[in-house]
Amino acid sequence: MGTLNRMSCGLAVGARLRVARVAALFAIPMAAVTALAMLCAPFATAATGTNTTGTNATSANATAAQVAGNPSLVATIAAHLAELKGVRAQFKQTQTLAAMREPLVSTGSLLFYRDRGVVWEIDTPYRTTYVIGDAGVNEVNANGQREKGASAGHSGGAQGVAQVSRMMRAMLGGDLSALYTQFNVDARGTTAHWQMQLTPNQPQLAQSIRSLQMSGGAYLQTLRITLASGDVTQIDFTGSTAVNALTPAERALFGAS
Repeated sequence: MGTLNRMSCGLAVGARLRVARVAALFAIPMAAVTALAMLCAPFATAATGTNTTGTNATSANATAAQVAGNPSLVATIAAHLAELKGVRAQFKQTQTLAAMREPLVSTGSLLFYRDRGVVWEIDTPYRTTYVIGDAGVNEVNANGQREKGASAGHSGGAQGVAQVSRMMRAMLGGDLSALYTQFNVDARGTTAHWQMQLTPNQPQLAQSIRSLQMSGGAYLQTLRITLASGDVTQIDFTGSTAVNALTPAERALFGAS
């Protein structure tokens, strides 16, 4: 009996570890959603060369705003963010967790659209899709149908997602108040090569997130999230392209007619 109990205990522990591993791998960290909400849209002027009216002023601001914490660089970033509707990109997410011996890696693509939200399509290690909007988070199966019970619309997390969505739209409209009410911001560089570190200035947020670090140029290239626990998630973005309109299939994902 003792041997059977030990075997049963070992199997149960192994099962819990597998469940924890899967949950950690495919969870969408709120920190990642927050950062994407604020900074995943491209710098339209740098990417397309359009809107030349403000180009000279932007260049001047970028040259001057090279000291740590200078708000003029953040303002310049926000001005660019307000110019384009969305972005598509490929991503590689690497999670380094204290509970796991090896990093957890997932890859896929994302669609960010200012008026709708974010679609995460995970390709490896298996396929699934998450749609993030004002109502919460929905998981979508391979047939394009929302999974029953997958919505965060009636959970405590829904309020956080809705708050992030509002912050996202404010940031994309050039309103920095939502950013500064949640984070202390340290920005360096120019619009061509920038780095930004966000440190929570609200105790409740600081209980979960230690810092967000981002770098990029015309588009966000790297996002590094350090949680209060010490766990680290890094997301690298490649192949970013501007999005001016959604396809019918994408509109359906967001629940639009």
